[in-house]
Amino acid sequence: MGMTNTVPPDYRPTEKEPFMNPKQQEYFRRKLKTWRAELLKESEETLESLQEGGLQEPDLADRASAEMEKALELRTRDRARKLIAKIDAAIQRIEDGSYGYCEETGEPISLKRLEARPIATLSVEAQERHERMERTHRSD
Repeated sequence: MGMTNTVPPDYRPTEKEPFMNPKQQEYFRRKLKTWRAELLKESEETLESLQEGGLQEPDLADRASAEMEKALELRTRDRARKLIAKIDAAIQRIEDGSYGYCEETGEPISLKRLEARPIATLSVEAQERHERMERTHRSD
């Protein structure tokens, strides 16, 4: 089974192929890993600028904006961490063969959706159902 890395760089999954054939799995695995690496690099850069930007700003306005920046960067890192966890879960699903199928209906998630959001676990229909339910259950 040494077939995994034979996906040409210009390969794009199409509806004509069997859904989630090894080529598509490899394509999405690569896409997820690239995304993950980018997120890690960004959060490392964020961390560096957090460490450099000590709070020596004597001016209160500067300090306030530094605090705000820091809060924003921490939020960004938190989001990156959550995304990385979802990416890891998606890679795990590729390994166990459940990737690309809706968690609720078991139907294939469209390739277009997976291209846009490779960590999607719900088909568009199931996602819309969820959002409708959330809207009706919100007590505002």
